Amino acid sequence: MLRKLFSDAFFNKKLTALALPIALQSFMLAAVAAADSLMLGSLDSIYMSAVSQATQVQFIQNMIVSSIVSGCSILGAQYWGKGDRQTVKNIFCMILRLNTIISLVFFLLCEFAPYMLMSIMTDSEELRLVGVEYLRIAGWSYLITGISQCYLAIMKVSEHADTAARISISAVIINIVLNAFFIYGIAFFDEMKHEGAALATVLARVIELILCVGFSLKKNYIRPNPTGLFRFYPAITRDFIKCVLPVLTSSLLWGSGFAAYTAFMGHLGKPAAAANAVVAVVRDLVCCLCNGIAAAAGIIIGNELGAGKLEKGKEYGDKLAALSFLCGFLSTLIMFALIPLLMTFVKLDREASKLLIQMMLIMAVYMIGRCVNTVVINGILYSGGDIIFDTYSLIVSMWCVAIPLAFIGTYYKWPVPLVYACTCVDEVGKIPWVMFHYRKYKWVKNLTR
Repeated sequence: MLRKLFSDAFFNKKLTALALPIALQSFMLAAVAAADSLMLGSLDSIYMSAVSQATQVQFIQNMIVSSIVSGCSILGAQYWGKGDRQTVKNIFCMILRLNTIISLVFFLLCEFAPYMLMSIMTDSEELRLVGVEYLRIAGWSYLITGISQCYLAIMKVSEHADTAARISISAVIINIVLNAFFIYGIAFFDEMKHEGAALATVLARVIELILCVGFSLKKNYIRPNPTGLFRFYPAITRDFIKCVLPVLTSSLLWGSGFAAYTAFMGHLGKPAAAANAVVAVVRDLVCCLCNGIAAAAGIIIGNELGAGKLEKGKEYGDKLAALSFLCGFLSTLIMFALIPLLMTFVKLDREASKLLIQMMLIMAVYMIGRCVNTVVINGILYSGGDIIFDTYSLIVSMWCVAIPLAFIGTYYKWPVPLVYACTCVDEVGKIPWVMFHYRKYKWVKNLTR
């Protein structure tokens, strides 16, 4: 089975060239959140929990920004496979304009309404006040992130995934180093705690954007035409909207659903919020592999479909669907293996530590569904424009099953592990539905004009 799965040398080479840099980039980005949690948690779990709640604001922003970037990846990969470089550049200008507007809105919310945002996330006044201080500084990074993500996305589509990874990794390393200096007050810096974590994030994002713009000026890189930022391209805009609207709907459903999960944990008490903050970081780190494979799947299959090689795209889709299950089982084993490590290094009280073990066991099973659904839906189905299924699946599995169950459990004060299991049931439960839809092969389509 494995020999057949990896029998195509060209496929293996392209998958490795795309998936590994993207997975590493995703891992390093998640490592920032891990570093924030570990460093702040070593001072006091209050800081860790408050920042975890506050960063849900950026999580929602990322859902919107990522949906716009996904539209770029879907169409961009197909047009790049077709060899239409100018249309790829036009798409770049479109997403840059949109993401700048979105980022400005979130920046203004963080600067002028941070208390309102934190009140949505937690009913603890102590967590709210710490979160407000964090958001007022971190909001500046939200202004920059949307722009840099456009550059990184177009690099991946245009065969510069390794450059995008190097830029992100550099920014992450800088962020973690600055975290240590600012949070703990190393050398001649004052101890800034949660505000230091926010400031480190801002400076790292500034450096990341500078690197993105600098690399885009090099030969063979796609860069925006200043006049193109103010032009509208009716034909490609219609195609782009057809891709982005369902992706945006799905992203908002998924992102707001996850924010609701975090809010439920926040309303179950400080131990539950602290344990959930740790598990969320671990989940994001372990999910990096399936995120990388999903992103690579979208580009690889999109290139083939855009070039008119529909059967080859279908063949690659089957390989990647099988690979998603392998990735899921591997991620489950990793989650089990990390439990004793977390208990050694994470500073939590007895109740939060007990909850952490229980949540990690539940998360280990959840990872199978998360990996399969991420690769098949966000990678394979998206590559051919079969996007609306994602919206349907989220409405049914998350909003009609998982969220109502978790809400009832939170309201009636069910045991925390049971409420947490309710928040994880959607991904595992929809695997049969996802695979049944995949086998219809409605996603095997050429979207280029």
